[in-house]
Amino acid sequence: MSDETIRHTGDRPAGTILIRRHSVVTRVTHWLNVLCLAILLLSGLQIFNAHPELYWGQYGADGDPAVLTIGSADGKDGPRGFVRAAGIEIPTTGFLGVSTFEGEPTARAFPAWLTIPSYQDLATGRRWHFFFAWFFVINGAVYLGFGILSGHFRRDLAPGRGQLSASCLWHEIVTHARLRFPHGEEARHYNVLQKLTYLVVIAGLLPMMVLTGLTMSPGIDAAVPALVDLFGGRQSARTVHFITASLLVTFVLVHVAMVVLSGAANNMRSMITGRYAIRESGPKA
Repeated sequence: MSDETIRHTGDRPAGTILIRRHSVVTRVTHWLNVLCLAILLLSGLQIFNAHPELYWGQYGADGDPAVLTIGSADGKDGPRGFVRAAGIEIPTTGFLGVSTFEGEPTARAFPAWLTIPSYQDLATGRRWHFFFAWFFVINGAVYLGFGILSGHFRRDLAPGRGQLSASCLWHEIVTHARLRFPHGEEARHYNVLQKLTYLVVIAGLLPMMVLTGLTMSPGIDAAVPALVDLFGGRQSARTVHFITASLLVTFVLVHVAMVVLSGAANNMRSMITGRYAIRESGPKA
């Protein structure tokens, strides 16, 4: 992010200027992340469908106590889907557990339109997942290196003095809850909620997703056995991996909603061209 003013624009309302908000590296790695995360999610759901249960500890197989099950059972009118967690079972026929595939109700955790490939094929799903997982790691390493060397993290994501105070945080929470977005000089920089959210994702969720993914690899386990102990077993790592992916999906949904509500065209232009339009708060000289 940069607050460099590019030019005044005659074809925009008076007082509107363009600033250079995102660097080329940030924009390219952002869109590559969109591609990688989308394919990782869809192929990951394909993998989950092969055994739609989550466990905690070293072991997990059919018949073992599961912390989460997305399954199906025979009903009066055919198969019925359900989600079971913490001893509570919720009917989910039509989407989770049982969904329609090629015109017929089919028992599968996630529906065909939400997996890569659409038909049940664990081997193909794993190939897609592993290829784009390494692509994602390399792309992330480029972004991290750029963010550190260019000062992007220090300049744009590190909270400033006073931003972590309770009053400042509460003000931002209330402002966002009311869907009031910054204008003028305030729009040049990320607010504290944006900074903290991006830092949690970059420094917390993404590394956790990568580490738990590596822990599920037998080859990595043999080379770095401490990873298995770190998460309390491969099944625990699989569960944490699923939870982390779910949190990332939640982040993406909220992120997209904020992009749309705060000005979809302006935000998309800034992430494609780097230029973001703001209105100056005071009269122009």
